[in-house]
Amino acid sequence: MKDRHVVVVGLGYVGLPLAVALADHMRVTGFDIDFSRIEELGRHEDRTHEIEPDRLAATSLALTADAAETRGADVYIVTVPTPVDGSNQPDLAPLLSATRSVAGMLDHGRPAVIVYESTVYPGVTEDICGPELERVSGLKRGTDFRLGYSPERINPGDREHTVDRIVKVVAGEDAETTALLSDLYGTMNGGQIFRAASIKAAEAAKVIENAQRDINIAFINEITQIFAKLGLSTWDVLEAARTKWNFLPFEPGLVGGHCIGVDPYYLAHRARELGHEPRVILAGREINDGMGAWVADRLHERLGNRAGRVLVLGLTFKENVPDLRNSRVIDVVERLRWLGHEVMVADPLADPAEARHEYGLELVDPAALSEKVDLVLGAVAHAAYKEWDEGRVESLLNDGGQVADLKRLWKWTQGSIASAWTL
Repeated sequence: MKDRHVVVVGLGYVGLPLAVALADHMRVTGFDIDFSRIEELGRHEDRTHEIEPDRLAATSLALTADAAETRGADVYIVTVPTPVDGSNQPDLAPLLSATRSVAGMLDHGRPAVIVYESTVYPGVTEDICGPELERVSGLKRGTDFRLGYSPERINPGDREHTVDRIVKVVAGEDAETTALLSDLYGTMNGGQIFRAASIKAAEAAKVIENAQRDINIAFINEITQIFAKLGLSTWDVLEAARTKWNFLPFEPGLVGGHCIGVDPYYLAHRARELGHEPRVILAGREINDGMGAWVADRLHERLGNRAGRVLVLGLTFKENVPDLRNSRVIDVVERLRWLGHEVMVADPLADPAEARHEYGLELVDPAALSEKVDLVLGAVAHAAYKEWDEGRVESLLNDGGQVADLKRLWKWTQGSIASAWTL
């Protein structure tokens, strides 16, 4: 395996950790069309915070934005995003663009394996990407190149379940390709490999992993809305329910990001193509997509249905990561503004330029606010916010100001704002 040349296409949250881990065991080139990303990584800086500077400095990973430097490799691993469009339909444009790039990298007379890690619905690898590779390259699948699939399982910000410590599912279009992928990924993760029955089975396994989680969170979000009418805190209910050995400990919240908030739509799209209406999957998506507006409406009620000044703590899609993609905190912000509130947003990890570009928001520094606010909303459980004591939060509030804690950041037992509203 050490003699093989592997090219990882796309160096984001998925591709970079994978490329660095593989480079410990074989020759690896990381390719990204974003030249600024290559320059950044060359300076041993990673804006995703997934790889530490000293790790980047020590890796043997080669970096390039020049496709010519990737020609003739043995294995190409595609790790680009698979988003949805404005109508929540699969947007395969990034995947097909990467596929066409790889087609131009293939060397006639040197058969290669092209592996997809991007989350897709069953059939995309073989029925869409394979024909596109043939069309652009002029090569024949099964003879000049072969296909494989190994779904990514990166959990941003998770330092325990890293790519080299988890089970990798692999599947090739034939037994030889599956064996090659088992050896390739097994070298990196100590042989923790599961060989799926087929490429389609591997694609389906990945997409249902996230769809299942989405549905479970939707159930908790729905009972949160029910319990709110009863004056019950969902956290108190969950604390009791968790004492049963087989209760699943999902929590309420805003479901965003580039996986859970997106992947169910891929499965739903394919189901409809097959003539099946995916009622459970889309019901879960409807509940979770509407959670931000529901939270904003409850906050508006807490403020006596009057407009006020609101400080939102956290914008990224999950705690302790800088990723703003598909953050659903923006749903709360936009609804509050629609209701007439003046809303300010702070986040210690988010890139201000990205927040401005993606959402038109100017991030603020809570310590520099010139006026106090009527409501502080703890929206994202960043470690930095968990360290805030009651006095620090209270110093931001007007007389009679309130606190809303969506993620149970704070468990104060004394003081004037001890009864912060939670879901």
